[in-house]
Amino acid sequence: MLAYHYFHLYYIIYSTFMKKIDLSIIIVSFNTKEITKNCLDSINQSLLNSKIKYEIIVVDNNSHDGSKKMLEKYSADKKNKTIYYQTGENLGFGKGNNFGVKKARGKYILLLNSDTIVLNRAIEKLFNFYLENEEKIHFLGGKLLNKDLTPQPSAARFFTLPVVFASLLLKGDYYGLTRFSPNKFKKVDWVSGACILTKRSYYNRLGGFDKKIFMYMEEVDLLYRAKKLGLNTYFYPESKIIHLGSASSGGKTFPILQVYKGFLFFYKKHYSFFHLLILHLILKTKAIIAYLIGKIKNDKYLIETYEKAFWIA
Repeated sequence: MLAYHYFHLYYIIYSTFMKKIDLSIIIVSFNTKEITKNCLDSINQSLLNSKIKYEIIVVDNNSHDGSKKMLEKYSADKKNKTIYYQTGENLGFGKGNNFGVKKARGKYILLLNSDTIVLNRAIEKLFNFYLENEEKIHFLGGKLLNKDLTPQPSAARFFTLPVVFASLLLKGDYYGLTRFSPNKFKKVDWVSGACILTKRSYYNRLGGFDKKIFMYMEEVDLLYRAKKLGLNTYFYPESKIIHLGSASSGGKTFPILQVYKGFLFFYKKHYSFFHLLILHLILKTKAIIAYLIGKIKNDKYLIETYEKAFWIA
């Protein structure tokens, strides 16, 4: 009987150890069935034979494109190390990630978009580099690439008024004034929410993404709050991941309107009333210029999108 109790205790300890998770990869999906599956396959391929004990947590925002059935089948295959949760409603990006992090068991979390393809050993490189430098790194982003493998601007400066002006009226992203893609390890203000590695404790300390933001500007707000608490953000270019971009946003108009709303929310939360007034002026100026260009070119998309954007501003 005593031997049995010792064996039972050993089994519990062994099982607990074996189930220990180093890294929880959080993915929020919405109507991206094939893209999400490709992302999951790329993660498992990237981490094949890796020493990292990981789990993939997929939070589906009540998709209606067959994602539910696919994810049920995918997660049933234990070799995929995937745990699937169905929200029953569209929580948005931020609340969806918060939901996933609450379910995570790993000490470290990787927030990864469903419209990404992990190349080579990108996750392992990112994770190992974080461990080697975690005394100074609190949040770490990888190098995002477009589908054609060209660099995608995925690190940026915080949206002060000059940065907003340059971004909207001077093609700041194109000239690397606002967002950029460094070729060396670098401290930055914020990195794209499509790929962020951090400790779960840091994420929880910040309260996760602001639940009032449905989509766009979540990572800017999160990492702005992190910096105010003395938590640093870095960019690591040796970890390369394809990011398709806006796969679940439903066209080009929706993202632009959400960016407008995101700017306004961010400034109401973090800046003075005077700064907010100037922001309104910049946003309206951009909307008027784009609307007039739409009229000249007879571009229905520009006309309708920026007419809506003007009234948001």
